Amino acid sequence: MEVRAVAKDTGISARKIRPLIDMVRGKKVDEALTLLQFAPSPNAKIIAKVVKSAAANAENNYQMVPSELKIVSIFADEAPVLKRYYPRARGRISPIRKGSSHITVIVADEEE
Repeated sequence: MEVRAVAKDTGISARKIRPLIDMVRGKKVDEALTLLQFAPSPNAKIIAKVVKSAAANAENNYQMVPSELKIVSIFADEAPVLKRYYPRARGRISPIRKGSSHITVIVADEEE
């Protein structure tokens, strides 16, 4: 059985999160959390939080053993972009696009 957890509007663009996501895809939950703990990026905490949430959902809702869970699928989708403007010379403006993302983690038993 597959169990999922989603973090919406993380405030970090999907482009910055995807290298970390690729690092943990297909790993066991314990191994993925260890990798994220020692990752140099501060964004790894957000991904680790979602992975822990998916494992907790599986444990509490479906009585699965957390040590046997594997990350079947993990992906980051684009979320709505905050549009801001920055003043420039001679009365002009430049746009600033603050990206955000939705992170989805799907875990399942290792047998599947």
